[in-house]
Amino acid sequence: MNSNFKMLAKTLYGFEPILAKELRNLGAGHVKEGVRNVTFEGDTGFLYKANLNLRTALRILRPLATFKVFNEKQLYRQVHQIDWPSIFDIDKTFAIDTTMHSEIFKNSMFVSLKAKDALVDRFRKEVRKRPNVNSHDPDLRINIHLQENNCTVSLDSSGHSLHQRGYRIATNIAPINEVLAAGLLLMSGWDGRTHFLDPMCGSGTFMIEAAMIACNIPANVNRESFAFQHWLDFDETLYHKIIAASLNRTREFHYKILGYDKAPSAVRKAQENIESANLSEYIAVERKDFFTTEKTVEGKLHMVFNPPYGERLNIEMEKFYKKLGDTLKQGYANTDAWLVTANLEALKHVGLRPSRKIKVFNGQLESRLVRYEMYEGSKKGKFKSS
Repeated sequence: MNSNFKMLAKTLYGFEPILAKELRNLGAGHVKEGVRNVTFEGDTGFLYKANLNLRTALRILRPLATFKVFNEKQLYRQVHQIDWPSIFDIDKTFAIDTTMHSEIFKNSMFVSLKAKDALVDRFRKEVRKRPNVNSHDPDLRINIHLQENNCTVSLDSSGHSLHQRGYRIATNIAPINEVLAAGLLLMSGWDGRTHFLDPMCGSGTFMIEAAMIACNIPANVNRESFAFQHWLDFDETLYHKIIAASLNRTREFHYKILGYDKAPSAVRKAQENIESANLSEYIAVERKDFFTTEKTVEGKLHMVFNPPYGERLNIEMEKFYKKLGDTLKQGYANTDAWLVTANLEALKHVGLRPSRKIKVFNGQLESRLVRYEMYEGSKKGKFKSS
């Protein structure tokens, strides 16, 4: 099982180049960007390492078989030919997810059921028993992807989406997805070489992901499990070696990571999550209204935040975004300020010209990641445009 094989990592819109870079940095071979995915090659140890370390992957699939299908009988026959009893044990539960763009098959649920029948029948033929389906929390997830008549059957090595890092025990209103937060931080150029501030920190996701990037802590080290641990070929010794090697690559961080929120409940939740992630020594959270603050650290400040934009909180949008711009101008010299918002109209009221605007999606909401560069010294309060 030490030979290389093809894998596919799923990601969010626009994150493909970041994920490809992450994969290359980890040592993946034949990295190729797709649409909301990146394909690559590696061995079993690399599959474990990718699940543990990748910040911008949602899940990692290992293709088992690729074939052409023109009807349901062919689909059944091809799935039945896969040696399922050599992949997982009879006492493990499974679920099959289908994504499709096909004129031949109209219903993804039908495809999943047909594939389930084929898998179960293969078990009955080989071992006289069948494994059970668990659609909510299966030990094993199987992915079927149909593009017209091209079908790929894959094992989902991650199980639960990799945005479920395992550290978040308390949530605020509409907390930002951890993979989205990590990707936005990497897009902003955050590398842990300056001070960091999230002035509207909510439950603390940006701060936690920023600390993990700064210290090079594996993104999913706090997770309890991955689906590949239920595979028959799971190598526990190798897995623990990969964890140890990944943790050995952590580094010290010599700056401050700060978070403000004016809601006491948000501050409390952020502190709980930070403690759960074992990052209390790197992150400080204070109850403050950003609009009454100014920069408290020397040198460059990197700011990333997710202000309210009407979907989550009822606020006077025009007034709010104007105050946001005023606060940056008056109190935050020598700061790179990045914000993500789905309210594109509200950005017009900030009163600063952004030097970058990047299209991203926050869930289903088309959003913009926007950068405002604040000068220091005599140019305090001015801004730089590209």
